[in-house]
Amino acid sequence: MNQPEPSPFSIPNIRLFIAFRVLFNSRFYYPVFTILFLDFGLTVAQFSILNAVWAATIVLAEVPSGALADVVGRKRLLVFASLVMVLEIGMISFVPNTGPHFIFLVFLVNRIFSGLAEAAASGADEALAYDSLAEKGMKDQWGRVLEVLMRFQSLGFIIAMTLGAAVYDHTLVEALCRFSGIEITLTKETTLRFPLYLTFLLACGALITTLKMKDPGGKAASPGLELSQVRKAFSLTLRAGLWISKTPFALSVILFGMLFDGLIRMVITLASQYYRMIHLPESGFGLIGSFVALLGLVIPKLAKTITDKHSPSFALWVTALMTFTGLAGMSFFWPYYGLIPALMTFSAMYFTGFFVSFYINQLAASDQRATVLSFKGLAYNISYGVLGVLYALVLKTQKHGISGPDLENQVFVRTFSWFPAAFALWFCLLVLVYIIWLRKRTL
Repeated sequence: MNQPEPSPFSIPNIRLFIAFRVLFNSRFYYPVFTILFLDFGLTVAQFSILNAVWAATIVLAEVPSGALADVVGRKRLLVFASLVMVLEIGMISFVPNTGPHFIFLVFLVNRIFSGLAEAAASGADEALAYDSLAEKGMKDQWGRVLEVLMRFQSLGFIIAMTLGAAVYDHTLVEALCRFSGIEITLTKETTLRFPLYLTFLLACGALITTLKMKDPGGKAASPGLELSQVRKAFSLTLRAGLWISKTPFALSVILFGMLFDGLIRMVITLASQYYRMIHLPESGFGLIGSFVALLGLVIPKLAKTITDKHSPSFALWVTALMTFTGLAGMSFFWPYYGLIPALMTFSAMYFTGFFVSFYINQLAASDQRATVLSFKGLAYNISYGVLGVLYALVLKTQKHGISGPDLENQVFVRTFSWFPAAFALWFCLLVLVYIIWLRKRTL
């Protein structure tokens, strides 16, 4: 009789990897991210500065942290990432509101810690999980793991979006308490911390999860970080960078991935303003976010089918077509119906995440996998940062000649067509680069 094929989810590290991703990324303050900072007393300018510090921290720490993960152990970097998450969420959850200057300093440290945690986790978690599969001879099951992971992440995101927005509203929490027979009076200053408290619990769960992980293949790190290990990490960084530059397919995957990720992330950042411009009620923004997360329950299955039955070029053109069609449709700002192209654009983000992870992990060697994945994360954040600066310049130049109380909305509508135009231009350029230069290097 044929023995049943072993399940990748029978491996403890795979289950812990999925749990860590859900706990680390399902943050209850995401649906109220901007207004949370402002309600603490920060200004819009300070909020922009803090986000810039966060992005800069990731860019600086992304690749070195990946190299350290390959040298000193992936588990150690993940424990560090979880511990820093506990600190970053804890400091703003319990910070006393003693004045705007003190609050700004605390949030500044929070953004630095958040960037460090993101950089430390990026690449190390996937590398640990993929090597755990390889150790059991189940590398071909990585697509299945990604499929299940994205489904669980979507469920976590749905819960975080819905519950986070609900507990932030003090009137709603009061009404629910009275319905339950509890008489209590709450203020906005009290409930604004509720999403943070819930995220702090998730951070503690993430820390417990990483402590249970084990480096595959007996690669447990030594108790201390030695100078030789630091030198080896930097050497590995250089070697991984050279490998990417000399591997046309890997370089192509990262270049196309950073185009898709950067542009779509910029649009997601502006989603609430877009929803307002197509006349969707603000009270439904959280529900829309949850509906978008539902796409993550369906798309991974479709993406896995594409990788199993079709070539990488087919996956690229499917994602490109969805992205351009979605962005072009959004630029018309159709009332209500404009949600359809927005959902198409956001769906392309799920495809991008699946395809890039699938192909990069297939290519990268075990001893430098976390470093290579960190280069991918670095490219993504550089793309997002550069696009943000360019779009800010576009907004500034387009304000000339426009006046009135609705200035910001008029400029937003006028400049949105920049996204599909920029995508089409850079996509065609990358295709030309691949055909003329990269493809020749594979022949």
